[in-house]
Formats: sequence, structure tokens, C-alpha cells
Amino acid sequence: MRPEGPAPAGTPAAPIRVCFVCTGNICRSPTAEVVLRARLAEAGWTDAVVVDSAGTGPWHAGKDMDPRARQALVRRGYVPPVHVARQFQAADFAGRDLVIALDAGHLARLGQLARLADDPADAAASISLLRSYDPAAVEGELDVPDPYYDGDAEFEAALAQIEAACTSLAQLLLQRQ
Repeated sequence: MRPEGPAPAGTPAAPIRVCFVCTGNICRSPTAEVVLRARLAEAGWTDAVVVDSAGTGPWHAGKDMDPRARQALVRRGYVPPVHVARQFQAADFAGRDLVIALDAGHLARLGQLARLADDPADAAASISLLRSYDPAAVEGELDVPDPYYDGDAEFEAALAQIEAACTSLAQLLLQRQ
């Protein structure tokens, strides 16, 4: 069930549950997880939104985030915690209000998994692309490119796109609480 605005006065609002999804859960999605948590902490909303991340595949399950992603975050002043990569499963939809893909390939895979969820319609409705939250993003160019096979500049570029989208996403989430 998706939250539809503020809880009645005197009623604690259930936290909104957000999961970012990329390919292996070691570059883009854990970066988005760190950035959104930081944006929410800046607003004093650390308990209002629960944030995690996962990958579409099992390739890096159990591993920490890519050191280049971690270094890009640290250079920008973030303090990324130890990360344990995992694969997103159809059953994960039941525990998430928003499942946010980092590119169109992830969006398509999540759409396939949504059909296997307990509530396929609700699962499908929870899926979006991260950059769709960035008002400056150009329609048709909503993917955060995968920096995995590239260098520091591409990790920095991905981080900049993630930061812009997470800033707007955080504002939207805070308005819903």
C-alpha cells in the first residue's frame, strides 16, 4: 500500500520504503542510497524514509560497493557505510513503496519481476526511473550511465546525476510525510 499524504494528526506515519536498483548493486544503486539518506538526514527525516538498494543480477552479491563509487562519494563529503550487495527479487516489492531503477534496462527487468510479485499491479505501480525525479533531466535521456567499465570521471558524472535526482526525490518524499 502506497502512502497517500500525511498521516492523521497524532498518528505516527509509517516510513516510506525506497529501494534503488542497478545492475550489480555495487556502483549506482548504493551511491543513490547514500545520497538519498544524506539528503533526508539534512532535513532531519532519518526515520521517515527507509532506503536500501539491490541489483538486477547476482554477480556481486555479498560484495561491498565498487571502490571508485566509494571514492567519488568521499570526495564529495559523504561517509558511505560498508555495503553488502544483493539481488532484487519479486518478493521485495511487498516491502517497498518505491522501487527506483537507474536505467531503462533495470526498469524493464523490474517490470518482468513485478509480474511475479504477490500484487503485480501494485508492484508495477511502484517502479520508476531515478532521473525522472530530476526536473532538469531531458526526456529520453533518463538513464544514469553505468560507470563500471570506465574511470573516475564517469563515476563523478553518475554521482552528479544521482545527486540532482535525489535532491528532488527527497523533497517529494518529505512532502508526502
